[in-house]
Amino acid sequence: MTVQHEAPGGSAGEGRDLLEVWIDQDLCTGDGICAQYAPEVFELDIDGLAYVKGAGDELLQAAGATTPVPLPLLQDVVDSAKECPGDCIHVRRVSDRVEVYGPDAG
Repeated sequence: MTVQHEAPGGSAGEGRDLLEVWIDQDLCTGDGICAQYAPEVFELDIDGLAYVKGAGDELLQAAGATTPVPLPLLQDVVDSAKECPGDCIHVRRVSDRVEVYGPDAG
């Protein structure tokens, strides 16, 4: 199921945009803060690193794997990105791949 989300900083009339999240495992410290904030989206694997989850709670372990951000969990995902000690959580618009939350957000 695809969920649409209001893009941050958008003005009225720009419409809605899909958001996705991914984790840079090279920077992940394994603290698990993301899984505490949004266990529906993030999970620690046996390697001690966090991954995003896809359909059916499947861990997406490919480098750069993304998953849609469900609108009801948007604030939890944003808080995860803000609190992550490894600065490894990236939330971006699907349409233009611009990061809106995370270490590369402008």
